[in-house]
Amino acid sequence: MKIIHTADWHIGRLLYGRKRQAEHGAFLNWLLDTIRENAVDAVVVAGDVFDTPAPGNRSQELYYQFVANLSTTGCRQLVIVGGNHDSPSFLDAPSTLLNHLNVHVVGQARKNPEDEVFVLRDPTGMPAAILCAVPFLRDRDVRESEAGEGQDDKDSALLSGIAEHYREVVRIAVEQSSGMDRPVALIGTGHLYSAGGSLREGDGVRDLYIGSLGRVPLDCFPAELDYVALGHLHVPQRVGPTDRVRYSGSPIPLGFGEAGQTKSVCLLELNGRSVDVRLIEVPVFQRMESIRGDWDTIHSRLLALVKQEESLWVEVILEGNESVPDLSRQVQETVADSQVEVLRIKHERQDADPWDLPEGIEELEDIRPEDVFVRCLDANGFEGEQRDRLMLTFRQVLSNMAEQDPNATG
Repeated sequence: MKIIHTADWHIGRLLYGRKRQAEHGAFLNWLLDTIRENAVDAVVVAGDVFDTPAPGNRSQELYYQFVANLSTTGCRQLVIVGGNHDSPSFLDAPSTLLNHLNVHVVGQARKNPEDEVFVLRDPTGMPAAILCAVPFLRDRDVRESEAGEGQDDKDSALLSGIAEHYREVVRIAVEQSSGMDRPVALIGTGHLYSAGGSLREGDGVRDLYIGSLGRVPLDCFPAELDYVALGHLHVPQRVGPTDRVRYSGSPIPLGFGEAGQTKSVCLLELNGRSVDVRLIEVPVFQRMESIRGDWDTIHSRLLALVKQEESLWVEVILEGNESVPDLSRQVQETVADSQVEVLRIKHERQDADPWDLPEGIEELEDIRPEDVFVRCLDANGFEGEQRDRLMLTFRQVLSNMAEQDPNATG
C-alpha cells in the first residue's frame, strides 16, 4: 500500500499583500498527478489546510476541487486533520457528505477517541494500515482548568493530556489490529511542535501555544506507532534518528525565509508493519529570493535577475550603516519593465542612531495583525472558549478584508 503524507498547505496565505492561489492551485494539480503516477492508495493531510479559520471563496474552491478530483486518480481514501490555523467547525461541517466519498475529516479532538481511528485499505480492499487521525489538540481538548494553577502547572497538565490522548487512541488502534488476519501498520498524525524538530528564522511558523507549551516530547507518541505524520513545522525533516516521526513540511515557501528550501511530500510504502519513506520533491511554482548586503551587492544581483526574464518575487534588505538616498526608488528603477517584483524593502542598520528602535523592540512591518491581537488577549487575560471565540471573530474580519482588498492584511 502507498500513502502520501503532506501538511501545511495554508491555502489563502498572503505574502506582503500578494495572493498565493495560483501557486496553491498549481501544487494541488501537481499533487493529483503525483498520486496518479505513483498509484497512491491514500492521502493524509496533517493540518493547516487553510491559513485562516474563515477562508475566502477562492480558497474553498481550490480545496473542494482537489477533494472532488482525487477520485479520478485511483486514490480511494483521504484523511484530513485540523491544524492550529484551521477552524474545526469549518472543516467538520461537510463531514457527513465527505464520508460518502471516503474522505474523513477530523477538525478537532473527538469526545469518543474511537472516532479518530480509521482503517486504510490496499488495492484489493484488505486492511493494510490503521490511522490514528489526531488533530491539533487545544488546551480544552485534553485538560480541565483549575483555579489558582500556575503556568508550570498548566504546561505539565497540557503535556500529560496530549500524551494520554495519544495513548487512548493508539490503544483502540491496537485492539482493532489484533483482530485482523495479517499484520497492519499503525500510523499516527499530529499537528504540534515536537521536541527534536528544527525551526529556522523566517520560516513563518509562530509559537503553537502562545505563552504556554513549547515542544512535545517524542515519548508522547506511543511506541506501537510505526509512523507519525506531523504538521506545523514548514521545513521537511525527520524527528529523531529514524524516519518514524517526520514533518512533511509546507509544499510552497510561505515566506522569504523559506525561499530556496527544497519542498517535498512523503511517500510511504507499507509492507506489513514495515514503512519505507521516500521524499518526492515539489516543483517551484513561484520563484522567490531574499537579497541581503550593501547597495553594490544588492544592485548587482538585481541587474542579474532582471536579465533572466522569469517571474520572481524579491525581498531586499540593505545591511550596514551605508546611506542610500531614496532606496526604494533606486530599487524599483533597477527592476522596472522586468518580471522581478520587489515585495519588501528594509534597511537593517548596525549603528547607534537615536532613531533606531531599542534592542528587543520589533518593527511594525515584521508583526502580523494576528500577532498583535494575540498579545492583546494575553495582556488582558482572555483564556479558554472566550479567547477562541475572539480569535475566530478576528480572523474572520481579516479574511473578509483580504477578500475585498488583497493589500488589507499584507
